[in-house]
Amino acid sequence: MPAKTPQNANLIGSLWMIAAMFGFAVEDALIKATFATLPIWQILVMFGLGGAIAFVIVARRAGENLFPKTVLSPPMRIRMLFEIFGRLFFTLAITLTPLSTTTVILQATPIVVVAAAAILFGETVGWRRWLAICIGLLGVLVILQPTPASFTPMSLLAVFGMIGFAGRDLASRAAPASLSTAILGIYGFFALAIAGGIYAFFEHAAPVMPDAKTGAIVMAIIAVGTLSYASLMKAMRTGEVAAVAPFRYSRLLIGIAFGVVFFGESLDTRMLVGSALIVAAGVFLLIRGKK
Repeated sequence: MPAKTPQNANLIGSLWMIAAMFGFAVEDALIKATFATLPIWQILVMFGLGGAIAFVIVARRAGENLFPKTVLSPPMRIRMLFEIFGRLFFTLAITLTPLSTTTVILQATPIVVVAAAAILFGETVGWRRWLAICIGLLGVLVILQPTPASFTPMSLLAVFGMIGFAGRDLASRAAPASLSTAILGIYGFFALAIAGGIYAFFEHAAPVMPDAKTGAIVMAIIAVGTLSYASLMKAMRTGEVAAVAPFRYSRLLIGIAFGVVFFGESLDTRMLVGSALIVAAGVFLLIRGKK
């Protein structure tokens, strides 16, 4: 569908973003469902290798070099470390804690990216955006409720995953522009497999031969995960970032809905208030950053 006007481009980009977020929410729900029959490390390894193979096929069809020298550049090495860290803890959060809570905390990633970019890269951030950052982080605290009576160490899994993804996004800013989406996809999913291999030493669970149903779910996770990643890249390259990026928060609504409908999770006032603070802060940062 050709985008002949900026309005059409923004509309198409927004639809791609919603499709990507829906796919990621489905991926999260399927991973949580698979946890009942497969060890966490095995899910990570199978998903990571499957996604990497899918992007290898895409890259080879395009005639790309799978091992360009730039993948060993310092920004890419840092990106890989944060990818492993973020993927591991985010998957642990999905499987071991409520899906709705994990999904909401993940939405604070852009807020942490803006704050870190100001501190590490010297990007200009005015008092309004600093106020929005504080409000967004306050939303995370509202959800976590870090009080002696209600706080549990498991609550930090999603926070660690969010920090890992924020570091990955920051490193991506400094990554060589010559690296294509397919090449980034290969090494991103390979990092997922590495995370699974690392966690195998801690989980101490033997591999399980998936039955037909579980095997089909794993294949669905790989397919949905790779298509969602490609849709996200398509969204960010279609239309204006300020118009397209806010639709990233559609994942929050979908993830919460999946948690309530399929996993019997419940919403309370702190979840609603925290979600509202995070989304409001994130959207403001996107709009203000564009200006």
